[in-house]
Amino acid sequence: MQQILEGVFYIPGQDEFIPDSHVYVIGKPTSGDLTLVDAGLMGKGAYKIESIQKLGLSLSDIKRVIMTHTHLDHIGCLKEILNEIPHAKLWVHTKEAEPLEQGDERIVYGMDMFKSMCQAQYNIKKDAFKFEIDRKLEGGETLKMGDMTWEVIHIPGHSQGSIALYNRSGKILIPGDVVYADYAIGRFDLHGANGPTLRDSLLTLAELEVDVLLPGHNRIVEHVQPGYILETANQWAPYLT
Repeated sequence: MQQILEGVFYIPGQDEFIPDSHVYVIGKPTSGDLTLVDAGLMGKGAYKIESIQKLGLSLSDIKRVIMTHTHLDHIGCLKEILNEIPHAKLWVHTKEAEPLEQGDERIVYGMDMFKSMCQAQYNIKKDAFKFEIDRKLEGGETLKMGDMTWEVIHIPGHSQGSIALYNRSGKILIPGDVVYADYAIGRFDLHGANGPTLRDSLLTLAELEVDVLLPGHNRIVEHVQPGYILETANQWAPYLT
């Protein structure tokens, strides 16, 4: 785990059979009001918790977990993490919060074939991803957390309830799996995904001033070139129709 900026910490994913998402901790440590962004793959909860503790952050200061979206590689170890920080509230966009509460696992696995494969590989039980959501986000919220301000932006296309967190003063963007470094974007062939919608979400993000890009996978970018997200959207436009 490393500190990227004041109030922004990065825990890199540990990929295995399938990818493990990065996790970010946001909030100034002196605030006592930290937020965990995403969780990661099954079996990675202990690694994520240990990474937080090694940096000297207190688990009691983590007040909430915000999911950028609820695909398996992001939510797989959420129960493991919540077992260690049971006081933390769970915040998810309403488009995925409601299915989670109802036990609809299509938003987790994306496709039936992948569900069967993962259940066999990881011995996942029925209703493993049924959660009670403490706050259902809509997009458009301005969140005051950890002496920082983050805007919630609904960016569907990779999934129905994908969100980005944006810190305007620091030009910091956490986009989940919608856009990565190296002109890569998230898949748009899973349950609830849609190519044209993903294109629109990329164009929404392209309107932001972004200096630090903290995606769900692959490398982070600390000095994003101007126009990068728009160029990414343009490169992918022929495939997002």
